[in-house]
Amino acid sequence: MSLAPSIAVPRTAFNPLPLYIGLFCLLWSFAFVAGKIGVTDCPPLILLTARFSLAGILILGISALRGEMSSLSWRDAGVFAILGLANNALYLGLGYTGLQTVSAGLGGLIVSANPVFTAVLAAAFLGESLTWRKVAGLLLGIIGVGFIVWHRMSLGTDSFHGILFTLASLASIVVGTILFKVFAPKGSLWVGNGVQNLAGGLALLPFAFTLSDVGDIVPSARLVGAFAFLVLGGSILAYLLWFHLLKVCGATAASAYHFLMPPLGMLFAWMVLGEHVEIRDLMGIVPVALGIYLVTRPASKTARST
Repeated sequence: MSLAPSIAVPRTAFNPLPLYIGLFCLLWSFAFVAGKIGVTDCPPLILLTARFSLAGILILGISALRGEMSSLSWRDAGVFAILGLANNALYLGLGYTGLQTVSAGLGGLIVSANPVFTAVLAAAFLGESLTWRKVAGLLLGIIGVGFIVWHRMSLGTDSFHGILFTLASLASIVVGTILFKVFAPKGSLWVGNGVQNLAGGLALLPFAFTLSDVGDIVPSARLVGAFAFLVLGGSILAYLLWFHLLKVCGATAASAYHFLMPPLGMLFAWMVLGEHVEIRDLMGIVPVALGIYLVTRPASKTARST
């Protein structure tokens, strides 16, 4: 029998980041399908106003009961309110308007170009380096998305008007990502997400009931299900994960996960909505995926040492 003392082997700490990334990608990509279902039975601005307002009230109500409201300074509350205009009111207001005449798969694909544009703005405003690889990745991303958009328009399956709204939606989420990193709010992401949602709902409120008609709402079980997912899975959980990834991974790397959305979004759209996916659509994803690899690929040791 050996008398040698046993040596405690340290256990590797569990890293929840891959789990967060996977859950974020699933929630964010399926939100395009839920949004498509929602705008079929409800005017988009009314749907979003109700979604943001309910999510904000739920988050801030729970925070108040738990005594967490003081965890956010007035300055940080103002930052999250501004983010509510960019990330909620503009991004989803424009995106859901586009979803009325654009397929869920194409809508998700266009917004997935977020990483390359974020990389360019991050170089200009956050001091992140813009190498030849990032420039090449930007061009490939534009080519890939442009190829699929051109193909869809040539088939007449998606309207040019809807695509313009979706492109404007893309610009809003890119600006919102940069603003989050520039202003870097220090307070609770949970409370901040509540402020962001409530600000987005209040910003859309006058437009929702001026440009839309409540009588156009078609009550249905699928509308209730889509709305519940958008509030709980989209506005609350997905955005909380998004802000966490921005803090932990940085703007460029966190935005890179949006390039996982096109195949997931098209898969969900095919499974739930029966949207047709062609080989040309999948071919367009190839340069987009290569582009994001070039944008987010770490610099070599030799390059970093020079």
